[in-house]
Amino acid sequence: MSKNKKGACIGPITEASGIHDDLEKMTVREYLFAESDEDLKVAPAVRKALTMLEPLVHAVIEKVKSGGRVIYVGAGSSGRTAVADAAEMLPTYGLSGVVRAIIAGGRKALWEPVEGAEDDTRRGWRDLENLGVSTQDVVIGVAASGKTPYVFAALQACIRHGITTGCVVCNPGTEMARMVHYPVEVIVGPEIIAGSSRLKAGSAQKFVLNKISNAAMVLGLGRVEGNEMVCMRPTNAKLLDRGAKMIVRKTDLSYDEAVALLRGHEDVRSALKAHRAGLMIKA
Repeated sequence: MSKNKKGACIGPITEASGIHDDLEKMTVREYLFAESDEDLKVAPAVRKALTMLEPLVHAVIEKVKSGGRVIYVGAGSSGRTAVADAAEMLPTYGLSGVVRAIIAGGRKALWEPVEGAEDDTRRGWRDLENLGVSTQDVVIGVAASGKTPYVFAALQACIRHGITTGCVVCNPGTEMARMVHYPVEVIVGPEIIAGSSRLKAGSAQKFVLNKISNAAMVLGLGRVEGNEMVCMRPTNAKLLDRGAKMIVRKTDLSYDEAVALLRGHEDVRSALKAHRAGLMIKA
């Protein structure tokens, strides 16, 4: 909870007024440095939350190793952050469906607010059912406030059905955090623009979701070798170039030979496997 000058509790930290109350009077330089000063608070807050995050990541790894999924549930900017993280799994790791996300209001909510969507306490569970959610999965609520009705009700339903749950929130001591199996509280403080949780809170959520999904793919499913994305699919010129250079580093092939090899296979890993087995480069 945030407090006023007399120390009285007046609401969640994510809704509180920050140290700046004259933004419109600032010069461009003053504003940029003021917001940058606030940005510097994000990484330390995430690092402080790692002890809470670690048990959730262990649960995620266990689920994906057993064929389960990670499903994010969010609304508004939190939901968009969740969808963006899930969408990166195919281009980064060559794998879709293991990390999923639902957002209040559906696809339309990715582009514009959908009136009443985040307050719908029934839709979240229905959206999860449409994904075929089961006890094999882990469902993670992403809500800066820790109280978004769409997210909260979806998590409640998951718990009733015996599904493992977690959450990523930016207020301390929320009912959502108390309710789930694996809460993660990342306390970044009031936003420079009061209540605009797409700022520090949004950045913190992105950092945390990156860690969750990367751990699932790297530690759970082995989609990286060393630090290289050997399972990415070369679907454009940049990725083809990146993949070919990986092959060059790991073999005695020339760049052009590596390109030819990669064009004939789904990803770097399968191309390397074929090369090591002495198979001919496919046309």
